[in-house]
Amino acid sequence: MNKRPLAYRARPETFDDIVGQEHLVGPDGVLRKMMKNKHFTSLILYGPPGIGKTTIASVAGHEYGLNTFTFNASTDTKAALKDIISQAKHYGAILIVDEIHRMKKDIQDYLLPHVEAGDVTMIGLTTNNPYHSVNPAIRSRAHVYKLTAIDPEALIKHLKKLEKRFKSELTANLEEPVYQYIVDASNREIRSAINRLELLSMTYPNEQISLEMAQKVLLRPSLDLDKNEDNYYNILSAFQKSIRGSDVDASLHYLARLIAMEDLESILRRMTVIAYEDIGLANPSVFTKMDACANACLRVGFPEARIPLSAMVIDLALSPKSNSAYLAIDEALKDLEQGKMEKIPNHIINVDNFEEKGAYLYPHNYKDHLVKQQYLPDKLKNRQYFKATDTGKYEKALDERYKMIKNRFK
Repeated sequence: MNKRPLAYRARPETFDDIVGQEHLVGPDGVLRKMMKNKHFTSLILYGPPGIGKTTIASVAGHEYGLNTFTFNASTDTKAALKDIISQAKHYGAILIVDEIHRMKKDIQDYLLPHVEAGDVTMIGLTTNNPYHSVNPAIRSRAHVYKLTAIDPEALIKHLKKLEKRFKSELTANLEEPVYQYIVDASNREIRSAINRLELLSMTYPNEQISLEMAQKVLLRPSLDLDKNEDNYYNILSAFQKSIRGSDVDASLHYLARLIAMEDLESILRRMTVIAYEDIGLANPSVFTKMDACANACLRVGFPEARIPLSAMVIDLALSPKSNSAYLAIDEALKDLEQGKMEKIPNHIINVDNFEEKGAYLYPHNYKDHLVKQQYLPDKLKNRQYFKATDTGKYEKALDERYKMIKNRFK
């Protein structure tokens, strides 16, 4: 019978075994303190894949001596959750909710009373920022903690520790540069790094493994992409700033570095943001072009996807720039955050009884489909969020119409 993969057998069983996340499981970590004080509350853990969210949740159950159940909010049914709750009610349990940002409302409505009653302690897991993606009703009942990317040195130290622990099967001798290469090739994901370590030892048992030998097996580009903790995000940032700065050559350079990582989804996501945030209303045709580019790239994949990506990046970099839409919505959101959520005028809540005194005025019944009436709440009625730039013909036209409407109803 084949052994289970090394990554499965090497899973941490205590907080001491976990790599990284000192702010949660280190000597002064919040989960350690909860355990010491015998008080454990519902949590939401978020961060990139492969950095220990599921592991921390599972170990927490083990450390606290509680039964642990797992529920996937994307694929599991309400019936499955009911079965878990019925078991947990008798003795208390930790419920790990994977992909919590995908939880359906009916499942949420069923779960939350049991969380509040203490029938289960929930640990939600997500790769998305829960402040944007998780329903506020769920988020308000849990403490939110972000997991950070694993430090490369800590991961290398962990791989060497595993070599000693499983020395009877990890018989290869890795040259020092190979460890860094494994970390880079794995994008610092623990499970992926362990799998690569195991593969190398299975391929070259009892041999000295050089960097060149490792590259032949792992088939990853020999590029210095992850020299430090934030390098991947630095490249994405440099990519966006180069496009924003209209430097097409720098934009193509950073695109090439991103293509070498073969993370098409991240590239397309960032380019979509750039199209709306940095080019915006100065050249709105890029919105549909970006959508067409994404569809083409997903259809053909790499290596061919590099061609539509290049065409689109050149277009984005050389387009006129405007961030007026980005600034406008952020200013509107800032007002809400500051409590400026005033009462909506009555006449735009009730659209019945057109043309009655004090009622809603139907613009299509008036010249140029315009009529003077108040839409913003009283305390915000003179607020101006949209402030156009003059870098593109389309936005100039929008600004002219905006000023015409304002002047007509002074």
